[in-house]
Amino acid sequence: MSDASLRPTTKNARHRRIVELVTQHEVRSQTELAELLAEGGVRVTQATLSRDLLELDAVKIRTQSGALVYAVPAEGGDRRPVAPSESAAATHRLGRMCSELLVSAEASANMVVLRTPPGAAQFLASSFDRAELPDLLGTVAGDDTVLLISRHPTGGDALARRILALADAHVPPPP
Repeated sequence: MSDASLRPTTKNARHRRIVELVTQHEVRSQTELAELLAEGGVRVTQATLSRDLLELDAVKIRTQSGALVYAVPAEGGDRRPVAPSESAAATHRLGRMCSELLVSAEASANMVVLRTPPGAAQFLASSFDRAELPDLLGTVAGDDTVLLISRHPTGGDALARRILALADAHVPPPP
């Protein structure tokens, strides 16, 4: 079963796919975006695509390489459009957040349960969402617990080790 067969064909699903594409790829034109959507089984007219980009507040920004690409504002408080090349910065922020908020990480099958101080789980989950780790299917956050779900049936252990390594890499040395 392909990814396209698992996605509904609603406007919201199409918008989510557009956000994923412009976040993961340097999309330079509506034609290029329409082709990427079509590869995933989503056929859209140029008029609908223009309307979608307008509704998503998409803008063209210049990347570090100088190319003009589509970008969409991030969710939550920071609404600045983010170029695909900024994912390294998001991963660095994730490491910093893990070093500050992670109390423990425990894996089972394709899941990882992260513990945080009370009230911090939403912040940590949001950092995972923004980092867009390719092996992470999704996050669910409570008050002091974050559930991470790996894309791989037995990927929980590897994901937990990766998270702990990220946290350890950002812990300042003792004075």
